[in-house]
Amino acid sequence: MGHQTVEAVDHRAHIVWLSRARLAFGDRVLWDHLDLTVSPSEFIAVLGPNGTGKTSLLKVLLGQLPLSGGVALVGGQRVRSGSAHIGYVPQHRPLDRDVMLRGRDLVRLGVDGQRWGAMPLRSGERARRREAVQRALEQVNGQQLADVRVGVMSGGELQRMRIAQALAADPMLLLCDEPLLTLDPGNAALVSALLDRRRRDTDTAVIVVTHEINAILPYVDRVLYLVDGRFQIGTVEQVMTSETLSALYGTDIQVVKVKDRYVVVGEPPWSAHE
Repeated sequence: MGHQTVEAVDHRAHIVWLSRARLAFGDRVLWDHLDLTVSPSEFIAVLGPNGTGKTSLLKVLLGQLPLSGGVALVGGQRVRSGSAHIGYVPQHRPLDRDVMLRGRDLVRLGVDGQRWGAMPLRSGERARRREAVQRALEQVNGQQLADVRVGVMSGGELQRMRIAQALAADPMLLLCDEPLLTLDPGNAALVSALLDRRRRDTDTAVIVVTHEINAILPYVDRVLYLVDGRFQIGTVEQVMTSETLSALYGTDIQVVKVKDRYVVVGEPPWSAHE
């Protein structure tokens, strides 16, 4: 990006725009001089070992964590907390079986979570919100789960409801933090395909942090790989190579592709992928 000012760049073509972005905690630098643009409908996977700032990147875009340097824009605007233009799927966690919320109730929180327990809505607004919930359920093939209690849903079903919740406000950017965590291969493949369908149908940009690489990589346009302050951005074929990962890790890494699956050999045990 050189040294262009924010005002000198046309950001309308990009959902996300990071320029010379730096994130540090004291003397510990997670990443620096990170330049990244994400276009409408683009699907980005953020990979790398634990502790390298993958989730922190999502928090920066959510306006929950300030950059230490550089600029971050979403939709051409400085990032701010609580933007309705951003949908967020947090790390998957099971819910207690006694939770009485139904699927539609969980999804509705994506539309009116801040109004939960507030004054009743007018009939026209209630109708619009019902329609938004219904559209979100349809986008994850979840209509049959609308009246099922979330506490008795399987991991895959619950994750589909969480994605529907993030989609209910029709965001321009969808951020997902480990959306495939604990899912079996079949449900991981289903969730990955649903994310891909959303971006293709609506031009929503999607950024996914994940360790479960083989379910998601067939759909992504580019990879951002973070390792110990270093990073590489490119297509799957450019980044997922023995040469690239060996340079990032500073040790001998072998990447073997077997049919459509990537096997990464030689990573430190604290960074092992699927």
